[in-house]
Amino acid sequence: MAGHHSSQSSHLAFASSLLLLLLTVLPLTLACFAFFLQWRGGLKDPVNHWSPDRLEFFGMDNSGGSSLQFRSSCGNGSSSDCVDALGQSRMASFPYYRNWKFDLGLDIWPQICITASTSAGLEQTLPWIFYHKVIGVSTFFLFVEGKAASPEVSKVLESIPGVKVIYRTRELEEQQAKSRIWNETWLAIYFYKPCNYELFVKQNLNMEMAIVMARDAGMDWIIHLDTDELIYPAGTREYSVRHLLADVPGNVDMVIFSNYESCVERDDVKEPFSEVSMFKKNRHHLPKDVYFDNYKEATRGNPNYFLTYGNGKAAARIQDHLRPNGAHRWHNYMKTPNEIKLEEAAVLHYTYSKFSDLTSRRDRCGCKPTKEAVKRCFMLDFDRAAFIIASTVTEEEMLQWYREQVVWTNKTLNLKLLRTGILTRIYAPMVIVQELRESGVFSSVIASAQTTLSKDKSVSIESSNSFRKLEPGEVSSRKIGIDRESQAIARRTLESAESNIHPSAVPPLSPPGADDSHLLSDAFTHL
Repeated sequence: MAGHHSSQSSHLAFASSLLLLLLTVLPLTLACFAFFLQWRGGLKDPVNHWSPDRLEFFGMDNSGGSSLQFRSSCGNGSSSDCVDALGQSRMASFPYYRNWKFDLGLDIWPQICITASTSAGLEQTLPWIFYHKVIGVSTFFLFVEGKAASPEVSKVLESIPGVKVIYRTRELEEQQAKSRIWNETWLAIYFYKPCNYELFVKQNLNMEMAIVMARDAGMDWIIHLDTDELIYPAGTREYSVRHLLADVPGNVDMVIFSNYESCVERDDVKEPFSEVSMFKKNRHHLPKDVYFDNYKEATRGNPNYFLTYGNGKAAARIQDHLRPNGAHRWHNYMKTPNEIKLEEAAVLHYTYSKFSDLTSRRDRCGCKPTKEAVKRCFMLDFDRAAFIIASTVTEEEMLQWYREQVVWTNKTLNLKLLRTGILTRIYAPMVIVQELRESGVFSSVIASAQTTLSKDKSVSIESSNSFRKLEPGEVSSRKIGIDRESQAIARRTLESAESNIHPSAVPPLSPPGADDSHLLSDAFTHL
């Protein structure tokens, strides 16, 4: 009996050992088999096919080719030769760019364009352009001046497919002097003021011209952005603004993107798109109690919840009678646009993300650094304070002020606000821009522009047919400062008839403050 029991125990022990061996060997065998198939090309990486139509990012070709659509000169050289002109490796490392097509054709729907007025250099504009190409924007109308209009920058911009460069020439100013805007009231309160006000008027004139260019180019949607802003198409299947706008109902004229504001965690950021991942969410994407309960801690002693504006940006459907309504909105001469506000997608605003932004903004404005003078030059409280600091203190004192007011160094507070939802981490733009750089896209564009330049990329103002001919009685911008009185009389005559038809332009607006109790009931139902 005892022998039988001993035999049974030995059998069970043997079976257990055999089972354990099987469970160990089988996974190793399957892993080796999968590795062999993948090495031979017989197994497709499921990560590369997560999208039902096999388009991982908008614009990728699934025809099976493997050549990059950008030029690279490091294919036959050593790794030391593959250095990006912007300071990074040029070795391709992002698998999604194997079949990329940056030159998007007119067969793509909807056609989306971005217009911008910029003086930024290539270190900012190249990542900005190609990031938006990745998410589905096909055309860019760039109104350039300053550094952006210099030959070494504009030559590169002109060489990029889909980028149209418009220079601020005498011819352009004469064209814009014929705009009907000068005889209307909705933008009139911003005329004849310096700095931000002058820029605001210039942006509207550029937007008006871009509408006509967009229509002539067959665009379906137009978006006005600054080159320190990125569209964040959250909630879409393919991280694509094209899919986002394709799903908008046909009766909608305008789509509002709430803005998130960058929260830098260091004072030495050089490339914000690649280095910043923390953002403060817009109040429209927060529960009302969360916003107001955390308002004081979220402002950190600054004038408002956001350092700069909080009323987002908008995309408009190209249609007859479309016009700008400030840099943040669009309008229509014949009707009130039907608009919707997106619940997940946003515009990421990288404001004051570099310490040098303090001095660069200061250098663009000749305003006196006094509390009264800056009110005439800047619309927002923080811009006024930053200008005074940048104009009156030493660089060391300015850096200390920047660390206290802009840089988020309190990790305990950061973690608390991340948990409450005031702050959020967003990595997708950072990853895309970093991989564009690592793949050699930026350096290839720069290298290509050194030898070839497509002369038809620069928009001819004369041939753009952007504005109607000068009619009798219209005011030329060359007369600004001379005929102000006659223009003011004309506007007062029109004001009573137009005030109900054409609302005033929407300026950059700060979010409501903690003491705005009268906004508690409707702050989250209106812009």
